Amino acid sequence: MLNGLHFLRQPDLLGMTVRVLLALVCSGLIGLERSNKRRPAGFRTHILICLGAAMTTATSQYMYVVMRYPISMSRMGAQVIAGVSFIGTGAIIMTKWRRVRGLTTAAGLWVVAIVGLCCGAGFYEGAVYATFLVLVAEVFFSKLEYSLVRRDRLVNVYIEYAKPSCLEEMVSRCHILGAKIVDVEITKKSDKGGNSCAVFALRSRQGAGREDILRELAGIEGVLTVVET
Repeated sequence: MLNGLHFLRQPDLLGMTVRVLLALVCSGLIGLERSNKRRPAGFRTHILICLGAAMTTATSQYMYVVMRYPISMSRMGAQVIAGVSFIGTGAIIMTKWRRVRGLTTAAGLWVVAIVGLCCGAGFYEGAVYATFLVLVAEVFFSKLEYSLVRRDRLVNVYIEYAKPSCLEEMVSRCHILGAKIVDVEITKKSDKGGNSCAVFALRSRQGAGREDILRELAGIEGVLTVVET
């Protein structure tokens, strides 16, 4: 650690101010990235969680060092990690296309709470380093992941259809396009229309593109919705 920052690690007014401001900046940077992607847990949510975690650690340190209370400084921080898990659970949803969304946001909330704990404990180097790595993962690695996924010939397709005969036609069209059916899940919708839905995992063996597969499946009579998940 940087020895020159030792005076900022003390549980006094200056140290508390630096810790809170650093928590604000680090969480704000991470939250801005989530807000730009229109995620429900965005700028303000990340800031509030990080500030709360920072103040929790700073308070436990103050109670132990200044007020001489016989408490464990790590116990309050452990409760923060457990509590943020419930908030992260609320950010995870299952879409109607059988796709899980919000896992990255939930993980980001958990990490930003740990960044807050670092700030509250005066571990400024760890907070800045973790924030930098989170931004690298969310901004640059997401583009790399998207590029790799686009090259993959595995396609997941959600389909709603009105009559059972559509399913046989879907299987036939997939074979014609050279798309191998890796997995399929069929369910019955509970609404009054009684439409069925299927989720196909397809692997293109002969170069059929995603657009071609979606267009062919959407052109089947009785098919209501075709969405790549």
